[in-house]
Amino acid sequence: MAGALHPPRAERYSVVSYIDELVKAYTEIVELPWDSAISGAEKVWFVIYDPIQERRLRLHLPEFETVTRRANHGWKIIDITDSFAQWMAAHDYRDAYFEAPDLLDLALEDFADELATSVADELSAPDADLETVVALLGVASLFGLNHVSSLLEQVRARIRGRLLVFFPGQHAGSNYRLLDARDGWDYLAVAITAKNT
Repeated sequence: MAGALHPPRAERYSVVSYIDELVKAYTEIVELPWDSAISGAEKVWFVIYDPIQERRLRLHLPEFETVTRRANHGWKIIDITDSFAQWMAAHDYRDAYFEAPDLLDLALEDFADELATSVADELSAPDADLETVVALLGVASLFGLNHVSSLLEQVRARIRGRLLVFFPGQHAGSNYRLLDARDGWDYLAVAITAKNT
């Protein structure tokens, strides 16, 4: 069906060649000349992959760094995988939330704001200049807590080089869906997928 969302088809490849295809597709993008006059939303790149490939993709992160540096760009990783756990562990009312998890809904906006501030600070740091790819890892950990679209909306003005979002999910056109979420969102970004998916 035209325009339908489809997950990346990892089963068409061996495990290694699937990741190799992602790296190859990324290489083609990162080697292109960069236009510095585009909007923050257009500076976002999504590496879209089947969620079952998460662990293997993480093992191959050095390959993404290697091709980035070979293209004469800097590389920096922001891993938000444990952000919620760290935020919760430091929260004054964590025990109350464990006793009555439904109360947590009231605090999730604070978590979202703190996460956005943290990511924005990393994007504004001296090691994230106009020629740097900042890789955002661990967005699956936001599922049910925050929306990737909201996070990107809050930080896009701080992107100087490129923001590479490792995205376990699906896309069709400009519509992105994290994991098996029913609702997706439209986003003006570059989608990077394994070829022939």
